Amino acid sequence: MSTSNRNILASAPIWRSLAQLCIPMIAGLSVGAVYNIVNGAFVGSLHSTPLLAALTFSMPVFALVMALGGVFGVGGGTFVTRLLGSLEDPATDATATARRIRQVSSFTMWGAVAAGLVVAAAGLAFATPIAAAVGASGASLAPTAIYIGAMAAFAPVYVAMFALEQLVRAEGAAVASMTGLIASTVANLVLDVLFILVLGWGVLGAGLALGLANLVAVGYYAWWLTTRASAASIAPRWFRADRELVRSVFGVGASELLQSSFLIVTTLVMNWIAIAYGDALIAAMGVALRISQLPEMIVMGVSMGAIPLFAYAFGARNRARLAAGIRGAALAIAGIVAIFSTVVFLFRDQVFALFSADPTVLDDGTRILTAMLVATVFNGFTGLMIAVFQATEQMRNATIMAVAQGVLFIPVLLGFDAAFGLDGVIWAMTATELLVFALGLVLFVTSRKALGAEPSAEAAEAAEAALAEEEVLADAEASLGASAR
Repeated sequence: MSTSNRNILASAPIWRSLAQLCIPMIAGLSVGAVYNIVNGAFVGSLHSTPLLAALTFSMPVFALVMALGGVFGVGGGTFVTRLLGSLEDPATDATATARRIRQVSSFTMWGAVAAGLVVAAAGLAFATPIAAAVGASGASLAPTAIYIGAMAAFAPVYVAMFALEQLVRAEGAAVASMTGLIASTVANLVLDVLFILVLGWGVLGAGLALGLANLVAVGYYAWWLTTRASAASIAPRWFRADRELVRSVFGVGASELLQSSFLIVTTLVMNWIAIAYGDALIAAMGVALRISQLPEMIVMGVSMGAIPLFAYAFGARNRARLAAGIRGAALAIAGIVAIFSTVVFLFRDQVFALFSADPTVLDDGTRILTAMLVATVFNGFTGLMIAVFQATEQMRNATIMAVAQGVLFIPVLLGFDAAFGLDGVIWAMTATELLVFALGLVLFVTSRKALGAEPSAEAAEAAEAALAEEEVLADAEASLGASAR
């Protein structure tokens, strides 16, 4: 780890650390969100409803593939950062810890590729049955199967991209993480023009463009980890899969997979209930979701960007810095949600009018948007608590939160629909987020001791002395980086 990246995680003022870690993450996620809209516009320019529907039907499949990347990326990335933080303790065996970091990062990379190959084989073999399972039928079945097949072919790339991006952030290199995401998005736009507009390949072109664009990110992250990283290594010779390593990576990463899986299930159930109220409600929900995505991406960027800071402080047993980081991230989330929600709520009618002139859509949409904005308040803090649990290796709590978000929503939705009708459907997600937020608070308060203990006075003095020896540390890290490569 370079001295500047280590300072961001270890000793820089909290607000500066959060800004340098979170702003690049927010930028990368926001660019991706904008691209999702543009990608749909490219396919929509072909004036084929079945082709456009194929993108929507395929979203759950892509979400599952990316969630698999999260298993390795979040699990392996937080493990690496905790190990880096433990080097702050003078009693830590630096040589053994450095070796372990290389083993974890190599397992994260090659385990992700192996898992992606399994998904690719299954997706290519069963593309049409999978397309039917996610709801495609009639004219939309064939293009959906084609798009799913194209995604399946690149599954190892998608999974590896997410895993590698997390490893880069694990070293505190937030700018490098953002660079890879933006490079991928730009490549995607260029390839969309070529494959869809010039060559006319439709959804196949969209699938190929997405896969090749992610390959660009994989290439960049692999280059960075090979030539710039001083601790992590993706060299196959460091690959290990012992019990303790697998348990830690999968234990933390499993919450990502569960969270995404339940999100898909709840989305399908929500659509099934909402469609009974007519197409206007479905259209209104789609527009409201797009509007509320922006603050959600920003808030997610804060939570995800801060994970390395939390994990490093936890590994270093620096409870004061961990607490300060959590407080700072919580204040940032509160400010973002308050500002955006207030502006959008005050101008909700005008904002919705930009998307539709249908009075029914406008009426339903403004109510749905209000409910979503309220839900974002609770969802933002819920995401932060999950990030803290993941960073501090509280696998049980992270899993409970991920499961609760999916399990609670279905009975709340069915109950609210039966009791309050359309208003119940609109506010069901908000009520669920409130319940999950309350559960998270209970888990957070009861697990505060697990967040780490203050080091003894002797250990603190030794740590400060060690940090003051910059030249010695720099030489050691340079030697470590050379041996890793």
